Amino acid sequence: MGGGPARGRHGGRGLTRRPPGGFALAIVAVGRARDGPEAVLTGHYLKRLPWPASVVEVREAADRPDRRRREGEALLAALPQGATMVALDRQGKPFTSEDFAQHLRHWRDSGVAEIAFVIGGADGLDPAVLERADLALSLGPLTWPHLLARAMLAEQLYRASSLLAGHPYHR
Repeated sequence: MGGGPARGRHGGRGLTRRPPGGFALAIVAVGRARDGPEAVLTGHYLKRLPWPASVVEVREAADRPDRRRREGEALLAALPQGATMVALDRQGKPFTSEDFAQHLRHWRDSGVAEIAFVIGGADGLDPAVLERADLALSLGPLTWPHLLARAMLAEQLYRASSLLAGHPYHR
């Protein structure tokens, strides 16, 4: 079974130019969400964002010793060209919601056209993916199901957009 990219429900392969008023976001993840509640929740928050957002899914690799490497290659191949990459990793930097919003503000104001958030499979991210990352982000010390991590990330992206807009969603 190949580990190449597949477009998800909100799919796309990235932008070639910066959208007006901000950037585009992509969640590039191992596994297929199908129509479960996690996919619905992820879609709910992504649709509320003021920026274009997509989910790009790559197939889970067969359970072999080189699984993490093969998934890592597929994730890197699926990255939107030129995107700033954020790897979700439990060893990454934990942010408060306010700090996360300020990081997005910095990228937006610096002219970043697209940010890709990468979520690995059951075995985590390959070292090559972590080396390529512009930032490693942690959602906390707990281990989360990968589909739930997508929804949590989508909610934090929406929360950050609300903070940047001065909207009362974040209280």
